[in-house]
Amino acid sequence: MRTNKNSENIQKVAALLKSCDSILFITGAGLSADSGLPTYRGIGGLYNDKETDEGIPIEVALSGDTLSKRPELTWKYLRQIEERCRGARFNRGHEVIAEMERFFPRVWVLTQNIDGFHFAAGSRNVIDIHGDMHDLFCPNCSWRCTVEDYSKIEVPPLCPECAQIVRPDVVFFGERLPEHKLVTLSKELLIGFDIYFSVGTTSVFPYISQPIVQAKYLCRHAVEINPGETGISSFVDVKISLGAASALEKIWKEYLFLKDMDKTGRRKN
Repeated sequence: MRTNKNSENIQKVAALLKSCDSILFITGAGLSADSGLPTYRGIGGLYNDKETDEGIPIEVALSGDTLSKRPELTWKYLRQIEERCRGARFNRGHEVIAEMERFFPRVWVLTQNIDGFHFAAGSRNVIDIHGDMHDLFCPNCSWRCTVEDYSKIEVPPLCPECAQIVRPDVVFFGERLPEHKLVTLSKELLIGFDIYFSVGTTSVFPYISQPIVQAKYLCRHAVEINPGETGISSFVDVKISLGAASALEKIWKEYLFLKDMDKTGRRKN
């Protein structure tokens, strides 16, 4: 029954897209999980319900406070996470979103993921609200660089210009979101979108759930792609209980099929 319901909803979303000019994708760990990336906790997580070797939660180890006081500890777990992700690449879900950006007049991505896969897949209108773990910078001077993987650097890495410990350009637990990214997000949300997608995220952060709630009160279309129920499931018009990459690929194929049909229901030559 669920399979049939998912198929119906995929067809429904594809039909909705035919009348849309603007799309917002809100993506989370579920999309990158289809590339083999682990989450911190939960099914397939690196740490699940266990504490770190030091007896503290991983969220504490990866906090701004720990980074400032014990940077070697934060970098230890950054390296562990990066090692598990090393060699992974963007998947078909990322590619579909990038293709849509070239097909529709206005497409934006708001992502919590720090893997850089959206940019690598070809998307350009991306608000990576939590940053990119491959971009390093020195808080003490203007030095910056991009690294492919952490095996090429000493941990914790030192700035080659001032010898201070550098950090990845990401938002650690307890830190503020980048102001310029919040400004961009606010600007695009003020313009609004014809359809909003929540893809592979439990939407626990207010700035991730708020656009979907906004869509409901603006009477705009909202779609959730997630195998499980989340805090925003009750706010969406359409729920697709599939993996992110699979659902996006099915929607895109169905949309292109519909676009290729004439009014008699036959494929155009």
